[in-house]
Amino acid sequence: MNVISGASKTGKSAVIPIIDYCLASDKCAIPVGVIRENCGWFGVLIDTVEGQKLLARREPGDKQSTSDMVMIEAAEIEIPRRIEDKGTTTQVVKATLNRLAGLTNLDFEPEADSNFKSRPSFRDLMAFTFQPQNIVANPDVMFFKADTTEHREKLKTIFPYILQAVTADVLQARSELDRLTRILRRRENDLRALVSAANAWRMEAQSWLRQAVEFGLLQPDQIIPTDWSEIVDLLRSVVEANGDAAHPTLAGVDTALDRLQALRAEETLVAAELTRHRQRLSELRRLVESSDIYGSSLRIQRDRLALSDWLQKLSEDGDTGEPVALLSDGGKQKIHQLTDALASIEVRLRTHPSVSDTLDRETLRLRAAAETQLVRLNEIRREIGVLERDSKAAKQAIDRFDRMERFLGRLEQALELYDRTDQSAGLRQEIDALKAQIAELQRKVSETEIARKLRNAVDSIEATTGRLIPRLDAEWPDAPVRLMIPDLTVKVIRGTRDDYLWEIGSGANWLAYHVALTLALQIFFLDLPHHPVPGLLIYDQPSQVYFPRRTAGDSKADPVAWRDEDVVAVRKVFALLGEQVAAARDRLQVIVLDHADEDVWGDLPNVILAEEWRDRALVPFDWLEDD
Repeated sequence: MNVISGASKTGKSAVIPIIDYCLASDKCAIPVGVIRENCGWFGVLIDTVEGQKLLARREPGDKQSTSDMVMIEAAEIEIPRRIEDKGTTTQVVKATLNRLAGLTNLDFEPEADSNFKSRPSFRDLMAFTFQPQNIVANPDVMFFKADTTEHREKLKTIFPYILQAVTADVLQARSELDRLTRILRRRENDLRALVSAANAWRMEAQSWLRQAVEFGLLQPDQIIPTDWSEIVDLLRSVVEANGDAAHPTLAGVDTALDRLQALRAEETLVAAELTRHRQRLSELRRLVESSDIYGSSLRIQRDRLALSDWLQKLSEDGDTGEPVALLSDGGKQKIHQLTDALASIEVRLRTHPSVSDTLDRETLRLRAAAETQLVRLNEIRREIGVLERDSKAAKQAIDRFDRMERFLGRLEQALELYDRTDQSAGLRQEIDALKAQIAELQRKVSETEIARKLRNAVDSIEATTGRLIPRLDAEWPDAPVRLMIPDLTVKVIRGTRDDYLWEIGSGANWLAYHVALTLALQIFFLDLPHHPVPGLLIYDQPSQVYFPRRTAGDSKADPVAWRDEDVVAVRKVFALLGEQVAAARDRLQVIVLDHADEDVWGDLPNVILAEEWRDRALVPFDWLEDD
């Protein structure tokens, strides 16, 4: 276990914000003042399965943060003395850290609008590694940054994933389950619509046959069948055979009907011709607009190339003025190329107006033809209106004919709907297959199974916490501890009382449960074959609850001797941390930042002094400005 000991204002409490900032945090929490004013970049060297990586990030200045970063990768890295410029961004670093941690790319809830349900990020894992000074003995907040709503809600979401009650396979199954459920709802809606239409169709089928008899589409003595297949066959025969049979009766009703029928046919032809002319006019209009744009482009190119004529004349005159540089190293050839290009554009510009004129003439011709067809169409419709108004027999026949045509159209559409309904067997099979897939996925994402796995993981962590608490200075060492994920804290079970951490007094108790729980979580993570949380714990000022005023090596400090029980309590913390580091066999790194010097925690196994900032500090004195 590494200890960084030192006096106040030497930069100990800046270590956690610096590491957090270099691990691509959203904001820079490094204290302003000496550190920010005298450092241009901050960096951290980390060991990964791919070798060492140096992550450095620029000091943000007046901004809250900057995305400028440098990532150097090698088996062993020699830290550079200076960084000149950025080489990557925070987004790239986050993606790299997510990949190294093996985090899933899937959201916890598909199609969720809340960021709390988005995919896990390496940044979320920092809650389990850092215990800064304001957290390490805080009764209200157990985890790093859990004092903000955004981080607190996201931490609640990822806890089952971190404890591997929810795995990447479960998240993938949830995503697939959501997709299949939406498809199933659409298919069921389609089937209900088909079945509903088919039921209504069956109820109306016999009435349609009776209407066909009334219209003369079936013989008056036609017997209406009761068998469903015979009804459908008879209706098909009406649609297929009697569509044209109604027309001959029109000619016998009135002499005006012949003319009316011819006018209707001509109306159809004229309307089609008018539509064709209008479509061609629209296409010509677009063509003219494109031609204008093309001409403008040619004129712009001509204007830009006009300089080549002047350069050509200078070249021919042998002028030795400023353009001499252009006439060397193939300059004449380039000028000839420019003048050739200018000549080509001039030719295209001379031919362009003739093309535009042709388009204008064709536009006028088509507009005249369209107006002619429109006049003829209006004349036909006026004559049809006169014939229908003047001939009562024609009007009745036309009305009957229109009703019959509409009837046949509805009947044909109903038969098509029946054919689609008759094919619903395939839709039913697809729905059954979807339901089978959904049932299989539901077993995989069973909330009961997830709750069981979560409970087993929490039980293991609580048991480990219970074994560690007696090693610390807790008031009730034998009381069981409960990890309350919804509240992100612990409960202490004392007889008939269940007390939250914030309901328990004494900073010593708060510190003990913080240390015990964070160690228990790391022990649980290390027991798993693959886990995304890095094997790192950093505690800032854990001794503050016992002697907040004493500073390491400070001769001016209060000369009153430390109370023996306080020293013993602090040594318990350091001894437990050192013991767990040794038990982890190089897979767990613990750093403690504290005022307490070796007089307090010295001679403890696996506890070493890494840095002592007394006559020096985090920022070397020779970096500081003269003032």
